[in-house]
Amino acid sequence: MNIQEAKEEIKRTVEAYHKRDEDGSYKIPVEKQRPLFLMGPPGIGKTAIVEQVAEELGINLISYTITHHTRQSAIGLPFISKKIYGEKEYSVTEYTMSEIVASVYEQIERTGIEEGILFLDEINAVSETLSPTMLQFLQYKTFGMHRVPEGFIIVTAGNPSEFNKSVRDFDIATLDRLRKIDIEEDFQSFKSYAYQAGVHGAITSYLEIKKDRFYFVKQDIEGKRYVTARSWEDLSKLLQVYEELQYPLEKELCQEYLADPEVAEDFALYYSLYQKYREIYHVPDILEGAEMKETRVFLEAPFDEKLSLLSLLTDALQIAFTDYVKKKELLSRIFHFLKKMKERLSEVSVSQALEEEIKRQRKRMATLKEARMLSKKEESIRLQLIQMLGDFYSALKERNSTEDTGNREDRKENEADFSFIKDCFRAKEEERQQEVEKTGKMLSNALNFLGNTFGEGQELLLFLSELTKSPYALSFLSDVGNETYSRYNQYLLLKDKQKALQEEAKEALGDKMESGIKQMDNNGK
Repeated sequence: MNIQEAKEEIKRTVEAYHKRDEDGSYKIPVEKQRPLFLMGPPGIGKTAIVEQVAEELGINLISYTITHHTRQSAIGLPFISKKIYGEKEYSVTEYTMSEIVASVYEQIERTGIEEGILFLDEINAVSETLSPTMLQFLQYKTFGMHRVPEGFIIVTAGNPSEFNKSVRDFDIATLDRLRKIDIEEDFQSFKSYAYQAGVHGAITSYLEIKKDRFYFVKQDIEGKRYVTARSWEDLSKLLQVYEELQYPLEKELCQEYLADPEVAEDFALYYSLYQKYREIYHVPDILEGAEMKETRVFLEAPFDEKLSLLSLLTDALQIAFTDYVKKKELLSRIFHFLKKMKERLSEVSVSQALEEEIKRQRKRMATLKEARMLSKKEESIRLQLIQMLGDFYSALKERNSTEDTGNREDRKENEADFSFIKDCFRAKEEERQQEVEKTGKMLSNALNFLGNTFGEGQELLLFLSELTKSPYALSFLSDVGNETYSRYNQYLLLKDKQKALQEEAKEALGDKMESGIKQMDNNGK
C-alpha cells in the first residue's frame, strides 16, 4: 500500500485498540493488540505518518530508534535485592526500570494523557543481545520486568534487507505476533502530503514532469545513488530559507540532498528556470486581475513551462488558503475564550482574565513542546493566540489609563471592559473577512486568466485538479465557496460526463452495427 493508505490503517488500528466496552476495559485485550510493523524503503515517511496520527488523535507519541539501544538500556540494569521465601531470606537479582518504559510514564505525567503510541524504528535491525527479549515485548508489551502502560499502542518500522546490511529476517514466531504492512513509495501520496507540509512549488512541479526521479536507490560501479521523499522535503525547507536570504541554489548543494549527480544538476537547472518564469509571468498581477496583453507567450510556451506557471499560481494561492485555515482556527479559539470570560464577569476582572489566559496558554504550549506534541502548525496558532490576547490586554490597559474610570461601579466597569475587548475581537474578525474576500478574488482571477488564455483545456483541468489535492484549498472552498470555481468545475464535470456518454453511445452503436452485420450474414446464408 502507499504511505497515505498506511497512515489510515494506523489511525484505524489505534482507534480500534483504544475502544472500550461498557465496563471500561479495552474491547481488544492488550495481549491481542498486535503491534504494527511498517516495512518499506527508507525516507518515504514512515516516521512522519506515525507523528501525524498521534497529532490528529491528540495522543502521546514516544519514538525510539531501537538500534541505538543495548540490552541494558532497553531492559534495565540488574541489582541485588532481598526476598523472603519460606521464612528464609535470599539474595535475588532484579532490574531497574527500562529507559523506554520509564519515558512512557514520564510522558503520561507531563501531558496528563494516558493513551499514546510507542514507535520503535529499525526494529528488524535490533542487536543480537536485545533480540531474544523482542519476542516477549511484541507479545506482552514488557521490557524485562516492566510493562508498557495499557493505553500505549506499539507501532514498529523497518527497512528491507536491500537497504540495510544489518537487517535480519524475523522468524515465523515473531511475524505471527505482528501486523506487517508493506509500504511502497508513491508520488501522488507524497504530493498530497506536500501541499499540507508546504513543500516548495519548484519541487512538486519538477517531480510532476519527472516522476521517475521522485524516489530511487541504485548501486553500480560509481557507488550508491539515491533520492528519497525525505531528500526532497529537506531540500525544500532549506530552499525556502535560502530564498528569504537571497542565496543562490548551486548544483553542489542539491547533491548534498539528492545523492545522484544527474538529478541534482537537472533540478538545479530547472529551479533557475522556475525563478525565471516567476519574473516573466508576473503571478501577483494575474492574481490581482490585471489584464494580460501578450497572451501568445503563454499559449506558445512548452508544457513544462506551463506546468511551472500553474505551480506558481497554486503556490501563491496556497499561502492564502493556509492563512485562512489558521486565522479561522485562531479566532475560533479567541471567541470561545470570550464566551467563558463573559460567564465569569462577576468573579474576575477582564484584565485579570486576560492575564490568566495568557499565562495558561504559555504554560500549555511549553508542556506540549516538551512532550513533543506540538506540530509547526499548532505552534504557529498558539503563538498568534498569545500575541493577540497580549495585544487586547495592552489595548485595554492603555484605554483605562487615559479614561476616568474612578466613578464607575466595578460591575459596570467590567462590562465596559468586556465590551471594549469584544470590539477588538470584532475588528480582527472584520480584517479576516477582508482577507477571505481578497483570497476569493485571487482564486477567481487565476481561473479567469487560465480560462481566457487557454480555454477549457488541460491547463485549466490540471489547475482545478491541483486545488482538490490541497486540504487548505478544500477547506476554503467548503466554508466560503467560490462562484468562478463552481462554474468552471461544473462545466468540466459536464464535459467529462458528455464525453463518457458519447463513448457509451459509440460502443452501443458499434455493438448494434456488429449485430446487424451478423444478421445480414445469416440472412445471406
